[in-house]
Amino acid sequence: MEHNPDEHNLKCPKCHHGMEVVVHDEIEIDRCTNCKGLWFDDDEAHRMRQIEKSELVDHGDPVEGWKFDSREDIDCPHCGKRMHKSYDAKQQHIWYEVCHEHGMFMDAGEFTDLKDESVLDWFRSLIKGNRDIVAP
Repeated sequence: MEHNPDEHNLKCPKCHHGMEVVVHDEIEIDRCTNCKGLWFDDDEAHRMRQIEKSELVDHGDPVEGWKFDSREDIDCPHCGKRMHKSYDAKQQHIWYEVCHEHGMFMDAGEFTDLKDESVLDWFRSLIKGNRDIVAP
């Protein structure tokens, strides 16, 4: 759904559609109505990671989410500043964007993958490559 300031708190930093508020266990996050990416304020991703079944908020298609990894120049939906590209230290195939003042954005499927650490993560990191090298 196209971003409408009367209906959406935030505009998706990747596809620029509206983001809807999703609540899980009293934690509010924002999910894009189009690409299904997730915006986490401050430490919400860390807190959500500890909660059982919180991956249910991440119901977007991970294959579609991977397509958005190549997007350049992502701006924070709160302050408009350029976001920093980052990746999870343990699961280097999970790439996300960070605004050190406001939070982080994960593409569809990335939060679910983050919650589900396994031996396969090492192989996924080999296939996708290091973000510093592939998409600096």
